[in-house]
Amino acid sequence: MTEPVIYIDADACPVKTEAEAVATRHRLRMVLVSNGGIRPSANPLVESVFVSAGPDEADKWIAERAGPRDIVVTGDIPLAAKCVEAGAQVIKPNGEALTPANIGNVLATRDLMQDLRSADPFRQGGGRPFSKADRSRFLEALERMVRVARVR
Repeated sequence: MTEPVIYIDADACPVKTEAEAVATRHRLRMVLVSNGGIRPSANPLVESVFVSAGPDEADKWIAERAGPRDIVVTGDIPLAAKCVEAGAQVIKPNGEALTPANIGNVLATRDLMQDLRSADPFRQGGGRPFSKADRSRFLEALERMVRVARVR
Protein backbone atom coordinates (compact mmCIF):
# COMPACT_ATOMS: atom_id res chain seq x y z
CA MET A 1 0.00 0.00 0.00
CA THR A 2 1.44 3.38 -0.99
CA GLU A 3 1.56 6.32 1.37
CA PRO A 4 -0.86 9.20 0.77
CA VAL A 5 0.46 12.32 -0.95
CA ILE A 6 -0.55 15.86 -0.02
CA TYR A 7 -1.04 17.96 -3.16
CA ILE A 8 -1.10 21.74 -2.72
CA ASP A 9 -2.62 24.08 -5.31
CA ALA A 10 0.16 26.47 -4.35
CA ASP A 11 -0.17 29.69 -6.33
CA ALA A 12 -2.41 31.49 -3.83
CA CYS A 13 -2.34 29.05 -0.92
CA PRO A 14 -1.91 30.77 2.48
CA VAL A 15 -1.26 27.52 4.40
CA LYS A 16 1.76 26.01 2.65
CA THR A 17 3.89 26.28 5.79
CA GLU A 18 1.23 24.60 7.95
CA ALA A 19 0.74 21.80 5.41
CA GLU A 20 4.50 21.24 5.27
CA ALA A 21 4.64 20.94 9.07
CA VAL A 22 1.91 18.26 9.01
CA ALA A 23 3.54 16.41 6.11
CA THR A 24 6.89 16.45 7.92
CA ARG A 25 5.39 15.23 11.21
CA HIS A 26 3.75 12.29 9.40
CA ARG A 27 6.66 11.76 6.99
CA LEU A 28 4.44 12.18 3.94
CA ARG A 29 5.39 13.44 0.52
CA MET A 30 3.96 16.88 -0.27
CA VAL A 31 3.79 18.32 -3.78
CA LEU A 32 3.51 22.09 -4.32
CA VAL A 33 2.07 22.71 -7.79
CA SER A 34 2.28 26.22 -9.22
CA ASN A 35 2.96 28.33 -12.29
CA GLY A 36 6.19 29.52 -10.67
CA GLY A 37 7.14 32.30 -8.33
CA ILE A 38 7.23 30.01 -5.29
CA ARG A 39 10.50 29.32 -3.55
CA PRO A 40 11.21 25.58 -3.42
CA SER A 41 11.43 24.08 0.06
CA ALA A 42 14.67 22.60 1.39
CA ASN A 43 12.58 19.84 3.00
CA PRO A 44 13.30 16.53 1.20
CA LEU A 45 9.63 15.53 1.62
CA VAL A 46 8.44 18.58 -0.33
CA GLU A 47 8.57 18.55 -4.11
CA SER A 48 7.91 21.66 -6.21
CA VAL A 49 6.27 21.17 -9.59
CA PHE A 50 6.16 24.14 -11.95
CA VAL A 51 3.60 23.89 -14.73
CA SER A 52 3.23 26.10 -17.80
CA ALA A 53 1.58 29.46 -17.33
CA GLY A 54 -1.70 28.60 -19.06
CA PRO A 55 -5.02 28.87 -17.21
CA ASP A 56 -5.76 25.98 -14.85
CA GLU A 57 -2.53 24.12 -15.70
CA ALA A 58 -1.77 23.47 -12.00
CA ASP A 59 -5.37 22.28 -11.52
CA LYS A 60 -5.11 19.88 -14.45
CA TRP A 61 -1.81 18.49 -13.16
CA ILE A 62 -3.26 17.83 -9.70
CA ALA A 63 -6.55 16.42 -11.01
CA GLU A 64 -4.68 13.90 -13.18
CA ARG A 65 -2.74 12.53 -10.19
CA ALA A 66 -4.88 12.80 -7.05
CA GLY A 67 -6.40 9.50 -6.02
CA PRO A 68 -8.24 7.73 -3.19
CA ARG A 69 -5.51 7.92 -0.53
CA ASP A 70 -4.38 11.45 -1.35
CA ILE A 71 -5.21 14.84 0.15
CA VAL A 72 -5.63 17.98 -1.94
CA VAL A 73 -5.42 21.50 -0.51
CA THR A 74 -7.19 23.98 -2.76
CA GLY A 75 -9.63 26.84 -2.78
CA ASP A 76 -10.47 26.11 -6.43
CA ILE A 77 -13.93 24.53 -6.37
CA PRO A 78 -13.92 22.95 -9.88
CA LEU A 79 -10.55 21.32 -9.06
CA ALA A 80 -11.95 20.19 -5.71
CA ALA A 81 -14.94 18.59 -7.46
CA LYS A 82 -12.65 16.60 -9.79
CA CYS A 83 -10.49 15.43 -6.89
CA VAL A 84 -13.49 14.44 -4.76
CA GLU A 85 -14.79 12.46 -7.73
CA ALA A 86 -11.40 10.71 -7.96
CA GLY A 87 -11.73 9.70 -4.30
CA ALA A 88 -9.23 12.13 -2.80
CA GLN A 89 -9.88 14.02 0.41
CA VAL A 90 -10.08 17.76 -0.25
CA ILE A 91 -9.62 20.64 2.15
CA LYS A 92 -9.85 24.38 1.62
CA PRO A 93 -7.21 26.61 3.27
CA ASN A 94 -9.82 27.68 5.85
CA GLY A 95 -10.17 24.08 7.05
CA GLU A 96 -13.47 23.32 5.31
CA ALA A 97 -13.56 19.76 4.00
CA LEU A 98 -15.08 19.25 0.56
CA THR A 99 -16.74 15.87 0.34
CA PRO A 100 -19.11 13.91 -1.90
CA ALA A 101 -21.90 15.07 0.44
CA ASN A 102 -21.28 18.82 0.04
CA ILE A 103 -19.32 19.40 -3.18
CA GLY A 104 -22.47 19.73 -5.33
CA ASN A 105 -23.86 22.54 -3.17
CA VAL A 106 -20.46 24.26 -2.94
CA LEU A 107 -20.05 24.11 -6.73
CA ALA A 108 -23.58 25.45 -7.30
CA THR A 109 -23.00 28.31 -4.85
CA ARG A 110 -19.71 29.18 -6.55
CA ASP A 111 -21.41 29.26 -9.96
CA LEU A 112 -24.24 31.42 -8.62
CA MET A 113 -21.82 33.90 -7.04
CA GLN A 114 -19.80 34.03 -10.27
CA ASP A 115 -23.01 34.84 -12.20
CA LEU A 116 -23.95 37.56 -9.69
CA ARG A 117 -20.49 39.14 -9.92
CA SER A 118 -20.56 39.15 -13.71
CA ALA A 119 -24.06 40.71 -13.72
CA ASP A 120 -22.96 43.59 -11.46
CA PRO A 121 -19.60 45.07 -12.52
CA PHE A 122 -19.54 47.25 -9.38
CA ARG A 123 -19.77 44.31 -7.00
CA GLN A 124 -16.38 43.96 -5.33
CA GLY A 125 -14.80 41.28 -3.16
CA GLY A 126 -17.33 39.50 -1.02
CA GLY A 127 -15.01 37.20 0.87
CA ARG A 128 -13.86 37.67 4.42
CA PRO A 129 -10.16 37.96 5.21
CA PHE A 130 -8.13 34.87 6.09
CA SER A 131 -7.77 34.62 9.89
CA LYS A 132 -5.77 32.86 12.60
CA ALA A 133 -8.91 30.82 13.33
CA ASP A 134 -8.96 29.67 9.67
CA ARG A 135 -5.31 28.61 9.99
CA SER A 136 -6.06 26.68 13.18
CA ARG A 137 -9.12 24.96 11.64
CA PHE A 138 -6.98 24.01 8.64
CA LEU A 139 -4.30 22.40 10.82
CA GLU A 140 -6.86 20.38 12.81
CA ALA A 141 -8.72 19.24 9.70
CA LEU A 142 -5.53 18.31 7.83
CA GLU A 143 -4.35 16.21 10.81
CA ARG A 144 -7.67 14.32 10.77
CA MET A 145 -7.46 13.80 7.00
CA VAL A 146 -3.92 12.40 7.22
CA ARG A 147 -5.05 9.86 9.84
CA VAL A 148 -7.99 8.80 7.65
CA ALA A 149 -5.81 8.59 4.53
CA ARG A 150 -3.33 6.34 6.28
CA VAL A 151 -5.97 3.70 7.07
CA ARG A 152 -7.76 3.79 3.70
